[in-house]
Amino acid sequence: MRLLIAYDGSDCADAALDDLTHAGLPLNGEALVMSVAEVWLPPPPPSAFEIVEMAVDAKGPMALERKYMASSQAVQDADALAAKAAARFQANFPSWKVQHESLWGSANWELFSKSEDWKADLIVAGSHGRSALGRLLLGSISQWLLNEARCSVRIARGKLDEPDFPVRVIVALDGSKNADAALQEVASRNWPDKSEVRVVVVDQLLETTLVGSLIPPVRHSVEESNQEETEYSRKLADSAVEVLRAKGLRAEPWILRGDPKHALVYAAEEWRADCIFVGATGLTNRVEKFFLGSVAAAVAARAHCSVEVVRTRKPEIGSNGHGH
Repeated sequence: MRLLIAYDGSDCADAALDDLTHAGLPLNGEALVMSVAEVWLPPPPPSAFEIVEMAVDAKGPMALERKYMASSQAVQDADALAAKAAARFQANFPSWKVQHESLWGSANWELFSKSEDWKADLIVAGSHGRSALGRLLLGSISQWLLNEARCSVRIARGKLDEPDFPVRVIVALDGSKNADAALQEVASRNWPDKSEVRVVVVDQLLETTLVGSLIPPVRHSVEESNQEETEYSRKLADSAVEVLRAKGLRAEPWILRGDPKHALVYAAEEWRADCIFVGATGLTNRVEKFFLGSVAAAVAARAHCSVEVVRTRKPEIGSNGHGH
């Protein structure tokens, strides 16, 4: 696993780091902690000596500006933040290869570009919070990454640990390939002992109008459709539970009714879940009742726990037309 961690020095970002101890991460992997200084005003002019020294290797005005900005106080402060966060992560995951990096510019674009260039599997960002430097509002960035990144994104929220309280995970299923990818991601993780998973399928049942309820064929058709939908949801959840139990996890099915955007958040809060796993996009079921992409964004914004939106990165297409 290649893990890209966005860090801005806020309490929320620290909570996101600690939350990863409940994320079922593998014993080995690569992590890159990034802090981005968003500099809105032009830097103060360097001295003549600095200009000459930096211009020696620069190949133009743009290159000179980049060299100067890279050595600016803002970027140095960001680098100190990233180094601190990298050490914190390394203490929790001693077998991982951990690096840190600081950049300047648009945090959205720099994080997105790094995730592409570095081929990240998962981006981790706090849910909100302004940095200690006052330069980066992580909430808007996390939502932007959730929508634009081509890899999985975890909007992380920490919670108070209780002695012997198990890690609790919800997997939202709708029968789509993306939701199945979320299930497979949970099944592949290295969860602590006694971890619990609930497979949640939310049914949005059809309702008859007042006039329709008075017409027996219409009422019967709606009842029959709802019964088929419930049976499908039960089979979907039971099948997923078997996959998770085969991996040694304590798993149970959970069939809910209502609007998935609200039902998933309510279920997580009621059960005191640590994280909700959802697919990035997909249609919920055979009758295509809602688009899961909008549900994922709504759940990530409203949930009190962490939310991991799972995407399967597509292979790159080379000049020979084959993925590599």
